Amino acid sequence: ENRQRKSSSVVALSQPSRYWDETASTTSTPPTDSPIPLAQKASRMPEPLPSSSTKVMQFANGSANGFSHRWEGGQYCSIITKFGIVGCGIYDLETPAEFDQAIAIAKGTPACPLVEPDDLLEAKIVGCTPKAADAGIEIGMSGTEAVEKMLLACK
Repeated sequence: ENRQRKSSSVVALSQPSRYWDETASTTSTPPTDSPIPLAQKASRMPEPLPSSSTKVMQFANGSANGFSHRWEGGQYCSIITKFGIVGCGIYDLETPAEFDQAIAIAKGTPACPLVEPDDLLEAKIVGCTPKAADAGIEIGMSGTEAVEKMLLACK
């Protein structure tokens, strides 16, 4: 009964964010609003697959762990705080809501996926669980704002 109430109150998704695929060929031309400069993209060498990377990310309200995982034909990224996760659209919201977890997601597109945790920082939040909403996370805020709200919720 309680599970149904929580999972049915998952915030609906809106239109996906638009980001250039940083794994695309360096001969491609990024859109002018690309969050990563072309020179920086061109200097990256392709990693052998599958691959995973992690890094500590600093924010005004504390630190979080950023993750990126890639395999042939896919990838996902996330920023994990003590309170919850800001992640890409691969994350489900219904199951975490059922377990009272704080999850906020941003979405890329097949042509422009979110690949690295840094890609989540400027991406817009398109959905979240009730626990994330209770922490002040709202549809349309940036990934950075969502991480900051999660870090504040831990204090």
